[in-house]
Amino acid sequence: MYQRQFRSLISKTRILSNQSVKNTRRCNYQGHDQDHSHERPHFYKFAATAAAVIASVSTTLIPPEEEKAGKHRADLPTFTAKDVMARDGNSPDEDGVSRVWVSYKEGVYDVTEFITEHPGGEKLLIGAGGPIEPFWALYAVHKKPYVFELLEKYRVGNLAPSDVVTEDPTDPYREEPTRHPAFSINNKRPFNAEPPLNILADNFITPNELFYVRNHHPVPNIEPESYELQIDGIGMGEDGVTLTLEDLQTKFEQHTVTAAIQCAGNRRADMLQHKPVRGMNWGGAAISNAVWSGPRLRDVLNHFGWTEEKYPEAKHVWVDGLDFGPDGTPYGASILIEKAMDPRQDVILALSMNGETLPRDHGYPVRLVAPGVVGARNVKWVGSITLSHEESHSHWQRRDYKGFNPSVDWHNVDFDNKTAVSIQHQPVTSMVCDPLNGESIAVLPGNKIPLRGYAYSGAGAKVIRVDVTLDGGENWHTAELIQEEEAPLNRTWSWSIWELQVPLPDEVEVGDEVKVTCCAIDANYNRQPEKVKNIWNLRGCLSNSWHTIIVKLK
Repeated sequence: MYQRQFRSLISKTRILSNQSVKNTRRCNYQGHDQDHSHERPHFYKFAATAAAVIASVSTTLIPPEEEKAGKHRADLPTFTAKDVMARDGNSPDEDGVSRVWVSYKEGVYDVTEFITEHPGGEKLLIGAGGPIEPFWALYAVHKKPYVFELLEKYRVGNLAPSDVVTEDPTDPYREEPTRHPAFSINNKRPFNAEPPLNILADNFITPNELFYVRNHHPVPNIEPESYELQIDGIGMGEDGVTLTLEDLQTKFEQHTVTAAIQCAGNRRADMLQHKPVRGMNWGGAAISNAVWSGPRLRDVLNHFGWTEEKYPEAKHVWVDGLDFGPDGTPYGASILIEKAMDPRQDVILALSMNGETLPRDHGYPVRLVAPGVVGARNVKWVGSITLSHEESHSHWQRRDYKGFNPSVDWHNVDFDNKTAVSIQHQPVTSMVCDPLNGESIAVLPGNKIPLRGYAYSGAGAKVIRVDVTLDGGENWHTAELIQEEEAPLNRTWSWSIWELQVPLPDEVEVGDEVKVTCCAIDANYNRQPEKVKNIWNLRGCLSNSWHTIIVKLK
């Protein structure tokens, strides 16, 4: 059977302070224990042809009966798996050209010209000489008829029947965790989902099973015995240092912090109502609150003699996960060194969540928890930490998760503009969670209606007030807050739950519709903006305008 194991975990070499630091990792990913300290430089050079052409298409699935690619064609010659493997881009043929062949089902394809003619093709060189099914599995929701038509243009033959892959044992999503059926799913592969909004504010601490999930890649299956954390970069020596999971559990004091984590795209749906944006259609529940425990990142670095005073040139902490995309690139981000090293900032390498072992969807075995920082920087499945003079070169640090003014769109965006800084802290926000927009709600004695929601502000700014209006802002009522009472005004990492039985205007009767609006104010007296149009941005991040719903009285 013609099969080559899908390998997305690769060694990396970073250049920091004019030093090359080899970053070798070992983990059990997708069920295969992988040691990449002896990486083959040309291993799996070509990713699925589809990956290049389907990155931005819609998510409509193509029915199997419509899929024409990969069917046996009597007019073409037959090649063996060995023939395909010989065309891996490394061996010139009789014409002196190093050709790249791949297979898909029963078809054989010469994609050499595709690589040279399409921008970004060099990033796709990870699967030459093999089947593309494992790579296409990463983009299953993007299959479209024209993608298969494009693939067929490069068809050169049929794969020998004995070598045809009849099923895909290397599907990177085959070992995904079981999720709660109540989730509202925004994307299945990779999995992204939020809990029902009307139960989100029922608990100050979000149950693990209902904590929103934001994944960028398949969830890695990491064995605790083989887990290693590599720390390198400025001040960490030529080879860096390595810690096991047991080291993190036993060699350092375990610090506990209650912190909310919020996706940068939370409430993106509000921006979509004003103008289209690119990104998943998050409602208002891409935020959750939990109790995290693990060693402080500061303590771990201090353990090896590392301090800011010794190495003032270090300005950023890079964090890469052990979740990998089809090109072998891990999810990565960075935070500021002063955030990481200040003991009052409570940055930890979380090993547990709400008193339980960290769930796989939330980063098992190790997640960076940087309280008050946007969810995109709270990297899961941490595999390496690098101390650097500049921020991470990760796509998600430099080419995504940034804010722009409402007049910037995809035709004129410049991610390198000095005003487009990477999002770290998020502005104050709040939501009405219960009732939901459009619901009928019973009027309570005293002519009141019950409301509940959440409020949150980044950078540790405590929410000091949530105001509610039923008449568009003419009259306001202040809600009661459920929050960490003892947390300082500038060091409150958790959210606040707000509740209010708000009196109805005298002229309102049963059967009428009422517009309910909430607005939060934090300890810096930052207040939510009234209109979404003034904060719209092309990625739909940082959506925090007043939240308004309409309910019918009964």
